[in-house]
Amino acid sequence: MSLIMILQLCIVLAALWLGSRYGSLALGAISGIGLAILVFGFGMKPGTPPTDVIYIIIAAVTCAGIMQASGGMDWLIQLAEKMLRKHPDRITFLAPLATFVLTVLVGTGHVVYTLMPIICDIAIKKGIRPERPCGIASIASQIGITCSPIAAAVVAFITISGTNGYTISIPQVLMVTFPACLLGIFMASLASYRRGKDLDKDPEFQKKIADPAQREYIYGSNATTLDRKIAPESKRAVYIFFGALLVIVFFAIFQDLLPTYDTVKAIDGDATVELMASRVTITADQLAKLGIAVEGLTKINPTPLKMNLVIQIVMITAAALMIIFCKAKPKKAIAGPVWQSGMVAVVAIYGIAWLADTYFANYLGEIQQMLSGMVEKYPWSIAFAFFLVSVLVNSQGAVVVSMLPLAYGLGIDGWILLGVFPSVYGYFFIPNYPSDIATVNFDRTGTTVIGKYLLNHSFMMPGMVHTVVACIAGYLIALLYHSLGWI
Repeated sequence: MSLIMILQLCIVLAALWLGSRYGSLALGAISGIGLAILVFGFGMKPGTPPTDVIYIIIAAVTCAGIMQASGGMDWLIQLAEKMLRKHPDRITFLAPLATFVLTVLVGTGHVVYTLMPIICDIAIKKGIRPERPCGIASIASQIGITCSPIAAAVVAFITISGTNGYTISIPQVLMVTFPACLLGIFMASLASYRRGKDLDKDPEFQKKIADPAQREYIYGSNATTLDRKIAPESKRAVYIFFGALLVIVFFAIFQDLLPTYDTVKAIDGDATVELMASRVTITADQLAKLGIAVEGLTKINPTPLKMNLVIQIVMITAAALMIIFCKAKPKKAIAGPVWQSGMVAVVAIYGIAWLADTYFANYLGEIQQMLSGMVEKYPWSIAFAFFLVSVLVNSQGAVVVSMLPLAYGLGIDGWILLGVFPSVYGYFFIPNYPSDIATVNFDRTGTTVIGKYLLNHSFMMPGMVHTVVACIAGYLIALLYHSLGWI
């Protein structure tokens, strides 16, 4: 590894670190500084921005944001609250399950902010230490990303895998990640069940509620959504959204039903020209009239519409139907947290992935040579790289887009990468993610904490338990399915 290569890597890492310090849009914008230094300062060839993934995020977030504007998200939160309040003694197991399912359905973990105060309120009223359900519930809200059919990380995994010769569908990904992550959540919930002292035995908490004002603050509030009236249009929006998800999954399973297009490839020396058209025949003479001298003409079999385009079309159509039939106001959607957080993710992925692709694409040969021995012997060890990059970039989609091409370039099999897919969630390690910070603020008892030494926070233990368990389970499930020829 040359000195110049190390220097350029330091620039990449510095841009990611500085971006994470400022957060939000700065993640993508400051990555642009690193990109500018590499391209204009060192003359490196710029990589390719992940436009396909970005388009899918925009479509999915627009659809989810419109559903939120229609009031559909309130109904989902209300259904989750009814389930949690019906079984308050099981809140440590049911709360993370609720946040996980919400994320799976909507494709973003930022939908759980309304549910977090409710989880805390139920725990307090039941006398359960809120740190137990709140810590794992915040973790589970992000775990659902790798199990959602419309999440950027899942779609990016499928798209990048396809371009690297490993064809896999959304259902195939989910039948590995879903059981693996559910097992990880269960084990993390089990580890959290008796975590810390009960509230009636915690001297610090008892000292706090000895103050009448503090006691009123902790026990006087009543966070709930059950008093909200849900309009028929809101429920209709949820039905449309779920219908769109079913259409996407249906076409992912039965891709033979998708429209097909003929591809005609004309080869002129070393240059290749591809012309896409639906059932159009182009002859060598016609190409010659266009100034293309054809030495050979190859007609590729008809191929179905790509799934990344299917997702975009279905999501945008569903958003339009909700606007027309569910009284959803676009301006309200733009002002909502789902749409705003999604657009922040777009900028982050745009900058981070472009910066990483520029560096890795220019040094792929050197990196392959350095890591070939380790990945040949322990290919699953790429999970450590995924995890470490996630700690830096705070985005599972960005990790996939920036690191997966490198992993395939190292010769790692697709089924192995799918097995360790849960490792792309590591940004709980440093508790600066919005959902973790918000959860700390929602816990009126003060038991959910960042920690005096930064890393001794309430999310570290459940996060690590989940990641380790989910990766091991995912690897074993993927190995089984691969041996059966299912993936």
